[in-house]
Amino acid sequence: MRSFRIKNLFSLLCAVLIFTLLPLNFIKAETPTEGPFKLPPLPYSYDALEPYIDTQTMQIHHDKHHAAYVDNLNKALSKYPNLTDKSLEYILANLDVLPVDIKEAVRNNGGGHYNHSLFWTIMGKNKGGEPKGKLKEDITKTFGSFENFKKEFKTAALGQFGSGWAWLIKDKYGKLMIVTTPNQDSPIMMGISPIMGLDVWEHAYYLKYQNKRGDYIDNWWNVVNWDEIEKRYK
Repeated sequence: MRSFRIKNLFSLLCAVLIFTLLPLNFIKAETPTEGPFKLPPLPYSYDALEPYIDTQTMQIHHDKHHAAYVDNLNKALSKYPNLTDKSLEYILANLDVLPVDIKEAVRNNGGGHYNHSLFWTIMGKNKGGEPKGKLKEDITKTFGSFENFKKEFKTAALGQFGSGWAWLIKDKYGKLMIVTTPNQDSPIMMGISPIMGLDVWEHAYYLKYQNKRGDYIDNWWNVVNWDEIEKRYK
């Protein structure tokens, strides 16, 4: 009887230990990898872009998707400490010289980190409208009118097959252009700093708009922060 009680007590202690440690292991697995790059906080609340971009999408998009890009980028770079002191712009503009075993991970996750860090800043509460100053002048000169620019930008964003981005860039000759990139590729990989970018991955809009990418694009203009975009243009 005593032996039976000891065995039962031992089993109970083991069970308590297992169930105590499981949450700790789970938390540890969710802890971001240490590294040079950090998830930037949103410059506004999760619900700031309502009703055009819903709160739940912003929470998942920023806290899960963007956070995963940062974590995976740090994991990839941890193999090569000599790269951890480089800027993200430098790394993405020099993908061809990266070690082969991390090149794809850095391209995807570094691109995702760069693109999203820009994306959050060019949106805001009570924004929208039209650009001003030099940017509006050059948009009108290049595309005929602001409305025509919006149409061409929407066409490009709709035409990006699958996941990717639509961008407004200034090329090496100083001319404004609308371009698209697949996945998390970015114009910075071609040595071009983008002025404005729209995320057309489904995770950016599917909870609210389902498969209606066009509706998402149309409503996105209501949250575009033209003041910030003007700064980037200058």
